[in-house]
Amino acid sequence: MRRVQGLLGVVALVALWWLLAATVFADGGAVPTPWAVLAAMGADGWAFYGPNVSATLGAAVQGFLWGNGLAIGVALLVLLVPPLEAVATQLAVISYCIPLLAIGPIVLVVFGGDATAVFLAAISVFFTTLIGALLGLRSADRASLDVVTVYGGGRLARLRYVQIISALPSTFAGLKISAPSALLGAIIGEYLGSNDAGLGVSLMISQQQFQVPRTWGLALVSGLIAGLGYALVALVARVVTPWSRGESQ
Repeated sequence: MRRVQGLLGVVALVALWWLLAATVFADGGAVPTPWAVLAAMGADGWAFYGPNVSATLGAAVQGFLWGNGLAIGVALLVLLVPPLEAVATQLAVISYCIPLLAIGPIVLVVFGGDATAVFLAAISVFFTTLIGALLGLRSADRASLDVVTVYGGGRLARLRYVQIISALPSTFAGLKISAPSALLGAIIGEYLGSNDAGLGVSLMISQQQFQVPRTWGLALVSGLIAGLGYALVALVARVVTPWSRGESQ
């Protein structure tokens, strides 16, 4: 039922877009019709979108892996060494609150090149996954932890057999949000001029050249990739944590 509602929502959004493009924004040309955007995308073809999508997706995936890997590692370290929690939480909040456009130029000067897009993608996902992992690790059933302790298991045994399993649903919830965030961070990194190719670079150039349909096409492709990333992580979560399926419904 929810899939049907989602499909109806997309159809309604496209219809509203078409209506506004044909009426309110018909004279200005700032809002092209969906057909004009699709025609421009077809004219550009894979020769244009392929290299740009590959560059941005590569940076986003690297940032996704680095940022989430670091977040999960810090969450496990905090659980094993509780005094580190205050420091880790403060660093996570700082990484979440600092605007990417503010630290992007600094990262570009320090690291340069493709590292800027990867770094901004990584920092975009760190906070969400860290909080999700911490909440999940702390949600472990107390009785199950006591059983492991009674049978002689220590802190590592409780972590391995109980807490990590309990943390999977909450961690995957953070990872689902992180997938679009990583793409956004990579695009912002490219927007700062750190790359020769990518969706962010192409968006900047198309805006400067007033190529409106191409700009909309690039935005549409970016949104589709972000949605596919979310859906892919959600599919993995359904396979890895089937017991949590009922809780999310």
